[in-house]
Amino acid sequence: MQAAGRLSTHVLDTAIGKPACGMRVELWELEGDGMGAAAVDIRLLKDVRMNEDGRCGEPLLLGYLQTGTYELRYHAGDYFAERGVGFLDVIPIRFEIRDPEAHYHVPLLVSPGGYSTYRGS
Repeated sequence: MQAAGRLSTHVLDTAIGKPACGMRVELWELEGDGMGAAAVDIRLLKDVRMNEDGRCGEPLLLGYLQTGTYELRYHAGDYFAERGVGFLDVIPIRFEIRDPEAHYHVPLLVSPGGYSTYRGS
């Protein structure tokens, strides 16, 4: 029986009230003391673009997740530069997976001048 753990994200552009279609998002795994000043090693797991719904079409991780520290990097600077606006560049969201069978959802609400995130459902 496969575990139900998964990691997903979506991005909403609050300036236009629509999904952030085309924004590039990377998922990195950090090994070592990733929650402190520096990680020992980092490894790129995924590099995706958000679809017309502001999602990547499938979970970033699925099945029995590995406990540890991860970082999502949202390339907001490139996304907003294509629209002729912007202030932010890459938005890093670092978090821990502690329960490998849980659903971790990381929404990003972003505008050219700010952002907000939370653990969604």
